[in-house]
Amino acid sequence: MSDPVFLRPLAAPDADKGQAVVFGPDQALLLDSGRSLTPFTIAYKTYGTLNANRSNAILICHALTGDQFAASPNPITGKPGWWQTMIGPGKPIDTDRFFVISTNVIGGCMGSSGPAEVNPETGEPYGLSFPLITIRDMVRAQAMLIDHLGIERLFSVIGGSMGGMQALQWAASFPDRVISAMPIACAARHSAQNIAFHEVGRQAVMADPDWHGGAYYGRGTQPSKGLAVARMAAHITYLSEPALQRKFGRNLQNKESVSFLFTPDFQVESYLHHQGMTFVDRFDANSYLYITRAVDYFDLAADHGGVLAEAFRGTKTRFCIISFSSDWLYPTAENKRIAHALNAAAANVSFVDIRTDRGHDSFLLDEPEMFATVRGFLNSVATREGVK
Repeated sequence: MSDPVFLRPLAAPDADKGQAVVFGPDQALLLDSGRSLTPFTIAYKTYGTLNANRSNAILICHALTGDQFAASPNPITGKPGWWQTMIGPGKPIDTDRFFVISTNVIGGCMGSSGPAEVNPETGEPYGLSFPLITIRDMVRAQAMLIDHLGIERLFSVIGGSMGGMQALQWAASFPDRVISAMPIACAARHSAQNIAFHEVGRQAVMADPDWHGGAYYGRGTQPSKGLAVARMAAHITYLSEPALQRKFGRNLQNKESVSFLFTPDFQVESYLHHQGMTFVDRFDANSYLYITRAVDYFDLAADHGGVLAEAFRGTKTRFCIISFSSDWLYPTAENKRIAHALNAAAANVSFVDIRTDRGHDSFLLDEPEMFATVRGFLNSVATREGVK
């Protein structure tokens, strides 16, 4: 076991960097593309204590640009963990009771193997020679980590957005290893509209002259402008029109009238510029290409003859599906489709649609109804399973 490798110098060198496991040539990760990845590293962070019979482990799956620092400060940005409101002592995912494992996905840039890592065969960063990955590949790598930790069954797999897709894939790929699953604000497939948004982002990255065909490592450049544009376009889909209207409206940024120039006039423009520029400080552009592609390829029904219910046939996993009424990235109807498929498979499923106007990113925000739902579901399963 070794420290994870980070893409950029640490702003906080004494910060907790989590853990990492390197799987050698005898444990190659077999990929949906037909290729394999070896050796490979998966970085993770844990919170709480694993109990004596190893029955209280919860796997947390992050969203598109998240990482393993779900409940502790990010060592690069210094900001709180992305789900620090949800995970911790006495919180909905209570680390006084549960052992939480949060991983950085394969293809990422916070310690797990990805395109910025060095290819041991060449001694150079992978760049675009890194193999294409899928959500199922990410889950296979996580399963190898769970095996490495000596955990046979997960008490729960929980995640929002892309993390919700991983939770669904876990239940489909490893039904006997998942006691409960909470996919939040996600879908069982990526829609044409969402693929279109991702393609806009990818083209923005690849059109940046500093991208150099993905081989910008070692040139002293990175496609920052393209990646920032990609983030700006994507960030719009994480919000909602009511939320944007309430926060910004048509208010001008530090001026009394429009400038008749193409520099930002409106507050919402400045906000998106800030989102784009802060993103490039913590994320690798090639990882963005690989991970968005993995999400585009996700179609759980297609893997089961086009019938989503078949992905869960015979499952004993208990599900809780959560959606948000103003989420137009993964709308309530897409989440209901998962619940209907689970009903068709005679699975044990609860479904909660939370009324909010804050859009897709609601799962990252202070949403008391979501907190109560998560806490109630986990406590119910824990009582049933005898987890103290």
